[in-house]
Amino acid sequence: MRLPIEPRHVPPRLATGAFLLDSGMSKRGMDEQSAAYLHSMAKTAYPFLGRLRPTTFVRMLSAGETALGAALLLPVVPTMVAGIGLTAFSSGLVGLYLRTPGMRRQGSLRPTQEGMPLAKDFWMLGIGLGFVVDEARCKAR
Repeated sequence: MRLPIEPRHVPPRLATGAFLLDSGMSKRGMDEQSAAYLHSMAKTAYPFLGRLRPTTFVRMLSAGETALGAALLLPVVPTMVAGIGLTAFSSGLVGLYLRTPGMRRQGSLRPTQEGMPLAKDFWMLGIGLGFVVDEARCKAR
């Protein structure tokens, strides 16, 4: 049986999947104060998230990161599917970086010290887009 992934996709899938799985698992059971901080940042960028309770938001975020991390790590999940999920998720995180005051230097995309943890989400967006483009190109042949 041939797996639906190419060998060249294995390293970025492992690195990104492990990172997201760890991030999602670390948010499980997050305390109220940390959940409120994370939620306040998210609702600043995406006001519709204000309708959720902070603990509900963090529980959903944790589940999403865990599921996406697992999808990237499991070789039975096609790279196109994992890439679309990673692109969608990381687009939201890049939007958070771009919309949250104080994350970027004035008039620049370069991060401030506070923005550094969010700026790394650009690499996940690049990997996700790379998977989608590569898979679409291969299927077009």
